[in-house]
Amino acid sequence: MVVLRGFLVLVVFFLLGEAVRVLVGLPISGGVLGMVMATFTLMLRGRVTDELAAASQGLISVLVLLITPGVVGVFFIADQFAGHWTAVVVALVVGTLLSVFTTLLLMKRLTTEQARGDQHD
Repeated sequence: MVVLRGFLVLVVFFLLGEAVRVLVGLPISGGVLGMVMATFTLMLRGRVTDELAAASQGLISVLVLLITPGVVGVFFIADQFAGHWTAVVVALVVGTLLSVFTTLLLMKRLTTEQARGDQHD
């Protein structure tokens, strides 16, 4: 039951993201908007509930299955990228580097804060 409540929270944020996308007409996935809203909500609350953590943990274990259809779909529209491969490669490389750099900074900050917290205990 715990996982179902967490999954319901994720679905609600997904639906909110879809609603915003349709109402505003943004060219961004509703799932991405929903996860951004969920992230800001969790940042404001300052914690993650056990239900949401349990549901997220279950989804992380099958993340590859969630990403695979989108990756396979790219092969069917590859001809639309003709002449734009340089931009695609640059976007992939820059996006990957930014992602790794952001993860590094976040990990460094969190481990520093955790070390400070351990010293005060």
